[in-house]
Formats: sequence, structure tokens, C-alpha cells
Amino acid sequence: MIFRIGLFGFLAGLLALVIAVLVTMASLPSFNSLTQKPNGQTVRVHAADGALLVSLGPSYGDWLSYERIPPVMRDAIVAVEDRRFYSHFGIDPIGMARMLYVAKRLHDNGRRLQGASTITQQLARNLFLSQAYNVGRKFREIILALAIERKFSKQQILELYLNRMYFGGGAYGIDAASRKFFGHPADHMSLAEAAIVAGLLKAPSHYSPSADAQAARDRGKVVLEVMVDAGVITPAQAANVHLEQVNFAPEPKQNSVRYFTDWALAQLDTLVDEQTAPLDVWTTLDLRMQRAADDAIRQNTPPGAQGAMVSMENDGAVRAMVGGTDYVTSIYNRATQAQRQPGSAFKLFVYLAALEAGMKPGDPVVDQPITIDGWSPRNDSRRFLGQIDLRNAFAFSINTVAAQLGQKVGFDAVADMAHRFGISTRINTHPSMVLGTSDVRLIELTRAFAEISNNGAAVTPYGITKVSTTDGTVLYQHTAEEPRVLVPPNVAAEMTDLLQTAVNTGTARAAQIGRPVAGKTGTTSSNKDGWFLGFSSGLTTGVWMGRDDAKALPGLYGSRNPARAFSAMMQVALRTRPVQNFQTEVTLPEWQLEPDEEAYYGAPDQDLGADNGAVPEGAPDQPEAAPDDSQPVEEQPVPPPAPRRSPAADRPQGTTPRPQIDQKWLDSVLKDQPRQPQPH
Repeated sequence: MIFRIGLFGFLAGLLALVIAVLVTMASLPSFNSLTQKPNGQTVRVHAADGALLVSLGPSYGDWLSYERIPPVMRDAIVAVEDRRFYSHFGIDPIGMARMLYVAKRLHDNGRRLQGASTITQQLARNLFLSQAYNVGRKFREIILALAIERKFSKQQILELYLNRMYFGGGAYGIDAASRKFFGHPADHMSLAEAAIVAGLLKAPSHYSPSADAQAARDRGKVVLEVMVDAGVITPAQAANVHLEQVNFAPEPKQNSVRYFTDWALAQLDTLVDEQTAPLDVWTTLDLRMQRAADDAIRQNTPPGAQGAMVSMENDGAVRAMVGGTDYVTSIYNRATQAQRQPGSAFKLFVYLAALEAGMKPGDPVVDQPITIDGWSPRNDSRRFLGQIDLRNAFAFSINTVAAQLGQKVGFDAVADMAHRFGISTRINTHPSMVLGTSDVRLIELTRAFAEISNNGAAVTPYGITKVSTTDGTVLYQHTAEEPRVLVPPNVAAEMTDLLQTAVNTGTARAAQIGRPVAGKTGTTSSNKDGWFLGFSSGLTTGVWMGRDDAKALPGLYGSRNPARAFSAMMQVALRTRPVQNFQTEVTLPEWQLEPDEEAYYGAPDQDLGADNGAVPEGAPDQPEAAPDDSQPVEEQPVPPPAPRRSPAADRPQGTTPRPQIDQKWLDSVLKDQPRQPQPH
């Protein structure tokens, strides 16, 4: 009777198992649908020379059919994970019996059994179940394994397994693992490489070559021994494998280059629509220049400060970007996100507006006391030079002259010039704005200097040159934009004249690099921010240094550190480029400069930056002039420049006209730009 009840119970259980397997088998997806890659896009970012910068997201590689999977890879996996794979029906009765015996012993010692599942069971768990360890999940795993064996062939099961399992380092499938750890596809792996990859499944995070190369080799040796024991290779074949000679692909650096990749990849969604397929993104980054920029920032940034640098070509290709002294401790990109006062570097736009209005570098101006709406700028020396020319006023960064120029051309015109040259932040139109009191971003100010280097034509910074899928299909290719003239080339040449002079005198001499260079320093009040921006031989580099909390930093006195960082980087970056001379020869002032200091008088609620204003050494002594708050200072306006003649009137017949400003485009750029109104 007991036997009959037991037999009936066994048959009923068997029938229930068969029904469960049949129902599960009917609900399983098709083989083709299971070969589709899971959600989660992989993006591999390359430098300009093709070197891998970083791989982001889960990596699935190419799907390899059973025939394309190297036999040594198939043999290694079967030998180490499920020796009776080709003979069992989804579960291994012999293995399960041994598992139950061992499980009882481990349970008595307070431990649990792991690693007793067949390849089919592991695949079932990977595809359809969680990693929770309990009896219910184990039962569902067995039902699924039996159903999978009924629906798919052994070859299909092994193909799914080798393309879907996790091998560590973000790599899913053997092709992704081979590309990550060895730098090549999986369809031609060697026996040594197959042994290492097969050994990863036991503990991917522990045996991953990127985590511990020696542990990966030691585990590969164990796999080779198991393969010999299983009879899939001979002892002689195993002895000929030299795991110590396996070369692992180097891990991409994760420090300063990530500032660039974070910035560049943020533009990816606007360039391509592909959201699932793995992508290769080819960028403008030059690794040699990036290393030079990183070294320059690290070696020249004062203690307790942060530094940032951007270098770009005249066409806008960003060659190097450093957003801070250490990406690991701070991912905040000060090159593209931070908004800081530029100090005297903002005078670029003041003098551009003056040059566009018809002034020339040799025109006379007067360094004298001036008060505009209650604001009285001063030079650091508290002395005034009297009559000098525009070139010297810029080279010495004379604050009173900058104020006079702003008043003459209009502070709105200066703000419009800044916006025209790509400054997108709000520009105030207080008189003190000429000394750089409005916040700007380093990348945008660098862009403005690059546009001067580009003869006054617009420059749009970009970091991505091409986007393709792993099979080589090109989804995006960068093309040059239609040229847009911001200022006439002669105005850009005159501005370059002024910038050359600034670099060849005073503290800006720290930026000299042994070839023609043009640029400008900038330091804000109490040395909170230090800048240098300049260009040479078609490459423009901008440097900022300061504290994130905007506290004063004595080490930024005169912006020498940013200038030195510029020089160190550019000497490396331009080493292989031919020297390019500017259209105008440098004109040195008659005197040498004192330190490039910046100061002014003004009400505390004006939110004023500070600016340069050094007095040349050897200049005639001037009586020290301190502003008298009780008496207004009489202005001595600069004589107006001679009227400008029409370019067509001066051009000989038959000659090609110079590029002209696209006024429609310019109006569209400026009409919606934010601006703080001037108080009345």
C-alpha cells in the first residue's frame, strides 16, 4: 500500500514536472529574440589618433555564432563549468547527487554550496531569474533548464551562454571580454587567452585581469589543468602555453581625460539617434597635448587652488581640456561649467569695440583721472602716464584708458562684442564692466581668443569628429561650418598687434614660448582669479586658476602661474609644428612693466572686479594722483578718431573684396543675449 502511494505520488509529481516544463517551454522566447543585445548602450571613446580613452556602459561586443566561437574557447568553458554538458538533459544527476552530499556537509559547518549548476541552469538564471539564493528560485531554475534543453540544441545553448554571461570589467560575452582584456575580437583567441577568459566566470571581480593580472593568470593555469583532465587538450599542449606571456590591453586613464569625455559625450544625443547599439566615438583630443596640459596645471597651480585649461585649433577642434587638478576627487569641470570674473582679460572686447569703431593701435590716448557715474578707476601705481598710444595702454593694461574707451564706444557695444564672440553669460553694463566684472566661462573666453587667431571669423568648439557602430557604419561625421565673420580681418590683425605687445612686456613675458605668441593676462580683485589666454601657430590655449570658494589666493599675484602653465603646455603642443608669423610684427613699448596689478576705486555695492594698471619702468615721474571724493575730477576726453573711409573706396579695381560681416546672422546672435542694464 505504501509502495502504491509512493508510486502514485512519484508519477503525479513527474506529470506535474512534465506539464510545468511544457508550459515553460511554450512561453520561452525564440532563439533569435534571445540573441538580441540587452538594454544598456556601450560607448567607446577614442582620441584623435584612435587610442581608446574610455569605455562607458556595459560592453556586449559582437555576437558570435557557434561556428565563429573558437573551439578552444568552447572546450575550455565546457571543461571548467560543465564537463557532462553534451550528455545531460539540462540538469546533471551525477553532479546533483554529489552536490547534495557536499551541501549537507557545508550546511553543518554554516556554509552554503555554490557553483553546482550546469551551463543550462546558469543560462536560465542569467536570462530569466535573479541571483537570490533560495529553494524556490532553484526549483524554477531547474524547470527553466529542462525547458531550454527541450527547445534549443546544445550548440544554441552554448552560443547563448558564451555571448550573454558576465566576464568582469563590464564585459558581457566572450567578444566583449576579449576586446577589453586582450584588445582584439574573440573569434581568434589563443588557448592561453581562452583559459584565462574561461576562468573568469568563477569570480569575475576577483580574477579580472584589470583587477589582478596575476590572479587571472593563476586561474588560467587551473583551467588548463582541468582541460587536460577532461581530455580536451594533451599535457604537451598545456605545457606549451605560457600564460606569463599573455599581453593584457592597458586600461584607459580615468583622470583628467574624463573632463573632456564628459563634455564631449554630453553632445552625443544631439548628433545621433542610436540609443541601443554599441558606438565608437572618435574625438579631437590629442593625448600628447592632454598630458602636457595636465602636467602644466599640476605643476603651476598654487597650493589650495584649482586650475583649468582648454586648447583648441582655429577650426574649434578641442585638443586638450583639464577641468581641475584631480578628476577622481572632483568631477566638476571648471573649464566648461565654472563662471568666474575674467579681470583684464575682458579688455579684449573693449579694445575690439574701439578698433572696430575706427581707432588704431598707434592712436594717442590719455592716462588720466576719470569718474564715470561715481566710479573712479585707478592704476595700481596710483600714478598717471598722461598721453600714450593705444598699444601701450593695452600692453600696460591701463584701467583709466579702458574706462574711457568703454565710455566712448558705449558699454552696450562692449557687451555686444563679448556676446558676438561667443560669451553666453550675462554681461552687466556698469562702467566697471570694462575691467572684467561679469562672470564668464573659460571655454567661451578661449573661443573668443581663438576667433582673433582665426582672423576674426567665428569658431565653434567641438570634440566629436565621427560616430560609428562597431561594424563601421558611420552615423555622424563632423563637417566644417559656414564661415562667419565677426570682425573684419584688419580689426583682428590690429587686435593681434596689441596682444603680441602684451606678451612681450611685463608679467606676460612668462607666457613666451620661443615663437610668435599673442595673449593677455587677467587677475581679479584680491587675487581671487588668475587667467592667461593666448594663441600661437594656430593653437589657442586658455588657463584659469583660483579657489572654488572664491577666496583670495596670493599665489595668483599678477597671473604669473597661469602664464607659466600656458608656456609649459604650448611648448610641448607646438614642438612639431612649423613657426607661423602673425600678419603684424610685434611693437614693443618704450618702457618695461612693473607687476601686472589690478585695482580701482568704486562703491562696494558695484560688484567690481579688478584690473591691471602697471606703470612702465623708466617712464617720466608723474605726480601721484589720489581721487578726491569731495571734488569731481574733470574729464579730458580722448580726441575722436578720424572718420573711417569706405573699404570699397580704398580698394583698387579688380581686387577681391575682403570678407564682410553677415549682419543678419550677427543680429540673430545678439538680439536674445542676456544683459544687465546700466543703472540710472
